[in-house]
Amino acid sequence: MSRRPHSARSATTHQDAVPQQARRPPGEDPSTPPRACSDGDEAGPEYSGGAAAVAFRGAEKRYPDGTVALAPIDLTVRDGEFVSVVGASGCGKSTLLRLASGLTSASAGTVTVAAETISYVFQDPTLLPWRSVRRNVEMLAELTGMSREEHRRRASEMIELVGLAGFERHRPRSLSGGMRMRVSLARSLVLSPGLFLLDEPFGALDEMSRERLNRELLRLFELRRFAAAIFVTHSVSEAVFLSTRVLVMSPRPGRLIAEFEVPFGYPRAADLRFRSDFTELTAAVAHRLREGGDE
Repeated sequence: MSRRPHSARSATTHQDAVPQQARRPPGEDPSTPPRACSDGDEAGPEYSGGAAAVAFRGAEKRYPDGTVALAPIDLTVRDGEFVSVVGASGCGKSTLLRLASGLTSASAGTVTVAAETISYVFQDPTLLPWRSVRRNVEMLAELTGMSREEHRRRASEMIELVGLAGFERHRPRSLSGGMRMRVSLARSLVLSPGLFLLDEPFGALDEMSRERLNRELLRLFELRRFAAAIFVTHSVSEAVFLSTRVLVMSPRPGRLIAEFEVPFGYPRAADLRFRSDFTELTAAVAHRLREGGDE
């Protein structure tokens, strides 16, 4: 059965996950934003070239008060891609995620989702304080009607993968900020989403916790616990370290002004951040981001 684009449908969200119905893959010849790849870049990461998970075609967002959050956007994110979006505060990065999830609809253009399940991690972990770590992680699986045996098995697996084994009975108030975010990640990944949306999930953490969670998120991607990701961040270094592509947005109304292919394969070592080719690419993204603010 064919799916209608988001601009022509409503959507229901259960906390971090948006289960999708039968779907129609978007076209195979999408328009793409301007590329800004470094000279000498060779073959990209090993996970590129999959089926489209989400496609934006001339998608824009205008609010009732007349505020234009997004200028027309053309973008396709495919299975096996980890795409980061950087831009100034208020440029529409979060709006892009909300369009992809169906939490809001496009004012013009279309957003076509082929992923069967979408998970969404917000800036705040949004845990239920009266539930234990295990019960928070199990929540989305419960809402989908998954059997108790299966959702307990999946929750145990994800708790182990995010490094929280031994904390299953703890309540959120007894956890650090980084641990609470790990619970949020585990809860979102229980359903093995086809599209994983992350809205600055590590922005409030200290640098050491943030780098540790970067590495853990990369490991989950390498293990294929989600098929494709769109990750919003203000950190250019974080974007380059995690991604197969980095997109740069202009100030509001947000539009895509540059795209950088990240040539480093997976798995990625922590000391990648100290290599000259990494720092050169990070500097190029940061320079384009500053240029975009001056336009």
